[in-house]
Amino acid sequence: MNDWLDEINWNSDGLVPAIAQDHQTGRVLMMAWMNREALALTASEQRAIYWSRSRGKLWRKGEESGHVQKLHELRLDCDADVIILKVEQLGGIACHTGRESCFYRVFEKGTWKSVDAVLKDPHAIYATGHSHD
Repeated sequence: MNDWLDEINWNSDGLVPAIAQDHQTGRVLMMAWMNREALALTASEQRAIYWSRSRGKLWRKGEESGHVQKLHELRLDCDADVIILKVEQLGGIACHTGRESCFYRVFEKGTWKSVDAVLKDPHAIYATGHSHD
């Protein structure tokens, strides 16, 4: 039944990088890791579920912030070692810093410059005071 999961080239830790992309604009919102269970649950629940390496547990995007990623499409690259999730980002914020995308810094003249506004104060997003979903 889950033969499609066997086609993934999982890394030595049993993980695959997953890139979340806005399904309408194509903007890259974030990158996280998935294990087999996270990917299977993402497909069955039609929402992004990742594997938190730091916490060693499944992480349902939006479980604390409410910024759920509704799945529109799953894609696998040619080497079967990277996943793209085309998602609807509820609340318009993917990053724990309160920005639309985690990729808000641009390299300019030898430094990283923040170019995206904070849409919502992270302290208002995370009542518990911790920095990630």
